[in-house]
Amino acid sequence: MLEKSFGLLFYLKQTPSYKDDQMYIYLRITVNGMSKELSTKRLWLVSKWNVRSGRADGNSEDARSINSLLDTLQVKAHEAKRILIESNQEISAQAIKNLMLGIDDRKMILEVFQDHNDQIAALVPQEYSPGTLDLFKRTLNHTRSFIQWKYRVDDLDIRKLNHEFISQYAFWLKSVRKCQHNSAMKYLTYFKKTALLCVKYGWLKSDPFAGYNLNRKEVEKPYLTEDELERVISKNLRSSRLSNVRDIFVFCCYTGLAYIDAKQLKRSELVKGFDGEQWIIKNRQKTESTSRIPLLPAALHILEKYEDDPQCQVKGVVLPVLTNQKMNEYLKEIAERCAIDKLLTFHVARHTFATTVTLSNGVPMETVSKMLGHKNLRQTQHYAKIVDAKIAYDMKQLKEKLSIK
Repeated sequence: MLEKSFGLLFYLKQTPSYKDDQMYIYLRITVNGMSKELSTKRLWLVSKWNVRSGRADGNSEDARSINSLLDTLQVKAHEAKRILIESNQEISAQAIKNLMLGIDDRKMILEVFQDHNDQIAALVPQEYSPGTLDLFKRTLNHTRSFIQWKYRVDDLDIRKLNHEFISQYAFWLKSVRKCQHNSAMKYLTYFKKTALLCVKYGWLKSDPFAGYNLNRKEVEKPYLTEDELERVISKNLRSSRLSNVRDIFVFCCYTGLAYIDAKQLKRSELVKGFDGEQWIIKNRQKTESTSRIPLLPAALHILEKYEDDPQCQVKGVVLPVLTNQKMNEYLKEIAERCAIDKLLTFHVARHTFATTVTLSNGVPMETVSKMLGHKNLRQTQHYAKIVDAKIAYDMKQLKEKLSIK
């Protein structure tokens, strides 16, 4: 943005160290009526100063040396102004002064993002999970690679963030990084958190994501049917490794616990409910909302099986849950042995609980939402198609009854 007015003035300024008719020479930089002072660190006699020209009077060697310095500073001020114009930065007296002093007050995208991630890391696990930090780190790495690919620089001024940057970033994620649409939107969503911080701090004048659609495409959520779940439960797995993974997976099919919540489940979170039965009452790590889950017989049986497990007793947990990567690796092997043609991951258990175990058996969505630890029903809405299957089944039963009459 070009300035409306710009002025430079050298003048003598009286300071506490003023003596012997000498004062320090200052440069006043004025942009649009706002001024900043810059000391030249040089003294000069008041009697030999030309106020009108803003220079030292006379042809002495000292006068020529002072005037040469002032001419150099004037050139530097104009050069600083030119740099601000070419870099599309706001021209201000402070910005010109900073450039002349070698102070770079620009905020750089990757530096800001790294500072943000460092703060997130300091709050793990109190406020953020390690998985959330990992996503922010991956997003930072993608952003760094994109900037190098697109702009051929190691970092970029935060003020370069605009709609074009976001559009090109999305294109890079999908074309160069080969991300699916939803994955690309996920990374952009995490990047947006940093961009909005810049808006709040005043480093950006407007939200670069304004008008950009971050909506994700609806994806079919895999779950096990009643028959597939029974195949997993009844399959004879001679390997204790696979058997343990199967047990934990089935436990979550009957409780709806997410991976991290199952891994961290403690005996103290197994309580006797108001009905005298065993319940899980636990705060979800992801949302901190409370899951309240009455335990079904299948889940109780698995808990009893691992009650004296040495590994569980050492860690103070209920189940010997492996890393998510290992669990998914072994679940893939279990799926093959059970002839299940689906990508079986640990999260499928949560969807199976919500669909096959509860909604398809007439449990109201409000109840399912509470057990899943969702904060509102919208988070549970994508399971609604299973309710349609239940309606179809119920209507078929009704038709059969009516045909008998």
